[in-house]
Amino acid sequence: CKRNMASLAGKRSRVGGDDGDGSDNDDEAASPAPTAMPRNGDDPGDGSNIVVEAGAAPRLSSAAFALADTMTVSDALPAPGFVAPAAKLALVMIDFQRDFLEEGGFASSLGNDVALLQPSLAPAKAMLAAARAAGLTVIHTIECHAPDLSDLPPSKVVRCTAVGQIKDPARGRVLVRGEPGNAIVAELTPVAGELVVHKPGKGAFWATGLHAQLLALEITHLLFAGVTTEVCVQTTRVIYQNVDRASSLSLLLSLLGMVQTTMREANDRGYECLLVTDATGSYFPEFKAATIEMVKAQGGIIGWVADSEAVISALAAAKAHCSANDVTMTHAAARD
Repeated sequence: CKRNMASLAGKRSRVGGDDGDGSDNDDEAASPAPTAMPRNGDDPGDGSNIVVEAGAAPRLSSAAFALADTMTVSDALPAPGFVAPAAKLALVMIDFQRDFLEEGGFASSLGNDVALLQPSLAPAKAMLAAARAAGLTVIHTIECHAPDLSDLPPSKVVRCTAVGQIKDPARGRVLVRGEPGNAIVAELTPVAGELVVHKPGKGAFWATGLHAQLLALEITHLLFAGVTTEVCVQTTRVIYQNVDRASSLSLLLSLLGMVQTTMREANDRGYECLLVTDATGSYFPEFKAATIEMVKAQGGIIGWVADSEAVISALAAAKAHCSANDVTMTHAAARD
């Protein structure tokens, strides 16, 4: 079931484009870029925002499965289900950060009920354990900015004056890389060989180099878990409890676009995606429900949806089939 893997560094394919070279634009409509905008995200990213936990080599799905091995989630919607080549499948864990999930964190300080996100943790933990057991590539994302805030766009500063500031000394500066509050919760801490993407925006593909990394790892199919589920299309449900309006508005702009934003980015780049529904959460349950409907609408215009039990069962079946094939091949080799 396993195959010998040479280095994939620098390997590319045409799974999908990134930010483009401008060749699809009408020259007559071209205009100079605003000089006030920073250059932090004008290219696809050089990969410096991606680290491999413990400095190990990335865990490769292609080292755990043969190209012919498939994972089939028959209960996934829309019908007839989600089918993925297991060797090209990865799990993406989005923004399970302390400041978004814990009482006393940034989100909680803005009046949000972080208890609404807690039910997603157990399914996410089970999904992560299953992916590790199967040998899948795992990617964790963290929304954060460089300590000097050089990757913080002016539009975000206007909406969130709290970024870079200290609201709780024990948690450090808000949304700044390396601060205690910016860390992933203990239950889902990355282990050696898992990729960690430090992203300055809501989507994981913007200014990170993630697309190039996935191409190098030959990944074509993605499973998604994380917070929050939906795209930020409404800002009228802001909660004002002893905080300024700008910080409250920023929370929705920062948090209500994580999972679906990255799924849409991935879909545009040609990846096939599945949302693990109970392993995602939202401060607004109705937004999560709407997101699930949008993802699977029109024959799965963004992707498929299924609960963690169905996905874990399908992954275990794929691994068992793979192992059975290994035994058969070993016996055949011994007879020869």
